[in-house]
Amino acid sequence: MQEKKHPIMFHLGVALLLLISTVSSSHGIEANPRRHVDVGVVRGAYYPSWVSATFPPSSIRTSLFTHIYYAFLSPSNSTFALLVDNPALLSSFVSGIRSKSPSVKTLISIGGASDGPALFAAMASTPSSRKAFIDSTIKVARDYGFDGLDLDWEFPRNPKEMQDLALLFQDWRAAISHEARVTRRPPLILTAAVYFAAEFFLSGTPRAYPIDSIRSNLDWINAMCYDYRGSWDTSATGAQAAFFDPKSNISSSYGLGTWLRAGLPGHKIVMGLPLYGRTWKLKDPNVNGVGAPAVGVGPGNGVLFYRQVETFSKDNNATKKYDPVTVSAYAFSGTSWVGYDDAGSTGVKVGLAKGMRLRGYFFWALSYDNSHWQISTQAYKAWSVRI
Repeated sequence: MQEKKHPIMFHLGVALLLLISTVSSSHGIEANPRRHVDVGVVRGAYYPSWVSATFPPSSIRTSLFTHIYYAFLSPSNSTFALLVDNPALLSSFVSGIRSKSPSVKTLISIGGASDGPALFAAMASTPSSRKAFIDSTIKVARDYGFDGLDLDWEFPRNPKEMQDLALLFQDWRAAISHEARVTRRPPLILTAAVYFAAEFFLSGTPRAYPIDSIRSNLDWINAMCYDYRGSWDTSATGAQAAFFDPKSNISSSYGLGTWLRAGLPGHKIVMGLPLYGRTWKLKDPNVNGVGAPAVGVGPGNGVLFYRQVETFSKDNNATKKYDPVTVSAYAFSGTSWVGYDDAGSTGVKVGLAKGMRLRGYFFWALSYDNSHWQISTQAYKAWSVRI
């Protein structure tokens, strides 16, 4: 079945009105403030190093991005020094990107979900362990020609670990500034991948990110505005990266608003976008919207990359729809259902992020888009539209 076209600018206009209404009035934030810091836009993307055999760094369409993150390196669990397990890939990553697009910045992303929180909690707990980690990250970045460093600690588990994170950022920035002065080189960029909201309110011990330290020491944060719904709850379908959710606070508009309300300037916030969808098995194929009853995971054991969503839709003659309430797309065939972002919903979300005066957007992850780079291209174009 042919996908119905949805006019991006019309939906963006409607969504902006809703954003101004919900964010400005309900939360006391200006969605489009007059005072704006003029900084370089971030059009970022993470490169999962484990796809290098089928998607080498040379395959990246670098012209669509300003910053590309190598994911991931990990610290030693004993010395906390950064471990380099594939030097050749690190070198080819930097040289390949630089040869194609010299202006694109490369960063090492450290951690990821598989590292777990305990390793980083131990590293950040003492001045000596922080120093060992920090010194090694700077050395590896310089040795391999990277432009910056990114921390992906998922996630600090309590207020004490958040305090240690604040100290880590403070020490890290001081070390980066000192190294730049001594070597007379531009300072390394320092960023962090963080929870979609400034505080953890859904489960676990209540805690909040150290906003003062982030504002003073990081160039920006990468807010992971996805994985709101998934295989951990098979009772109903969902928009896993809903920009709005009228029934809960589990949405990008709410999460990004918490960062702004906490005092982090918009130019230090980059919104995350997924290049993959979440799947469910419908209870009744005739009840098939966002939030429809489900009885299990769907194709791909619950996850399909965007290019796989296209294959699923084509092979199964799936019905595709756009949901303006959540700013998301979904497709279904029989009892198989997938919620995802297509070029249209991505374009609207990027426009909303620009309307909020954020710094930009990033994708998780490179190689998940289709062969035409359709979503990545639409995001690039959407940020260029004057609002």
